[in-house]
Amino acid sequence: MDEEFADEIAEEITGIPDQQEVATPIEELSIESLVEQLTKERDEFKDMALRVQAEFENFRKRSAVQQIDEVDRNTGRLVEGLLAVLDACEAAVVHDLNGVEPILSSLLLALNKQGLEVLELQDTVFDPSLAEAVVHEAADIENSETIVTEVLRTGYRWKGRVLRAAMVKVKG
Repeated sequence: MDEEFADEIAEEITGIPDQQEVATPIEELSIESLVEQLTKERDEFKDMALRVQAEFENFRKRSAVQQIDEVDRNTGRLVEGLLAVLDACEAAVVHDLNGVEPILSSLLLALNKQGLEVLELQDTVFDPSLAEAVVHEAADIENSETIVTEVLRTGYRWKGRVLRAAMVKVKG
């Protein structure tokens, strides 16, 4: 009686039932039920392994995408820092300083290979997502589209995202 009472108390405390209640001795199980039980356990472990494998594959893909995004963001910050250098080179070319144009061309070529695009907006329809209109002239014809007549500061796109909008003069 004391042993039964001790088992009940142990079950209440640990939440684990007495071993005799959990498992049926192997001798009492038929071969078919034993095979069925083992097959069920195998299938559960197989499902568990497949889930873990799928979760790991998803994690690996997410990590790769996050790493590429992080590299692109950091490279974009570096290019953003170089915009002042590009502006200075453009200003020097406009003022006919000798020797600056090849440097500007080389720098733009190197950055273009990495994903920088110069926004070519001269004589195009004004798009506020690409440019900021800082000077506005009245249109010659009523109901005409707003056209970029002059680019005052070059705009750039980095891997499909506008890095810096152009400053333009528009007519319309």
